[in-house]
Amino acid sequence: MKVVCAAAESDWERLASLVETAAAARFGFFSGQQRGSSRKKVKMPVKSKKILTLVLIQEARRVLLGMKKRGFGKGNWNGFGGKVKTGEETIEEGAKREVQEECGLIVSELDKVGILKFEFLGNPELLEVHVFSSSSYEGIPKESEEMQPRWFNIQRIPYDRMWPDDRFWFPLYLKGSRFTGYFMLKRMRVFIASFFFFLSFFLSFFLSFFLSFFLS
Repeated sequence: MKVVCAAAESDWERLASLVETAAAARFGFFSGQQRGSSRKKVKMPVKSKKILTLVLIQEARRVLLGMKKRGFGKGNWNGFGGKVKTGEETIEEGAKREVQEECGLIVSELDKVGILKFEFLGNPELLEVHVFSSSSYEGIPKESEEMQPRWFNIQRIPYDRMWPDDRFWFPLYLKGSRFTGYFMLKRMRVFIASFFFFLSFFLSFFLSFFLSFFLS
């Protein structure tokens, strides 16, 4: 996949450096700073934008994640969140609503730790994910139609069953960093990779058949 990535920063309104590279990951690579630095603004290209949220519930040495039971990302462990109802609620209100709908917890306080922006090449829509952390909540996590919650020790985060990009920014979160990331996913590369995989498989099968037929 072709990936455009930016260094994570403690101030999420800028992208300190923009790098283009190729990587076997869904988004890209990060570096982080501790929370609490000054903020500066950099102009970004104007595109239509969809606002989403992601909430991570943390208690001392463990983090609550939910396994997606249906739809996009089914089978992956992730935080809790989704689309913000524009004009009906604030980003924070949307984040709290999603947590309650997906795992039954009532969150009282949210700490904004980062923003992840990504897009698909050729798609005019920019997806902006606001990432929050919280340790102030009421209730006991319970399974919903969409998510199956489970606590994980911070030393045993299931990166192999999460989105590939998580293994790059999630450790920053666990270290107490704030981060900003901008990523571009070129979906055609996925098609091309799949095409060449099946092509190589077909040629290998054909060659084996040909040799066994004529050499037998």
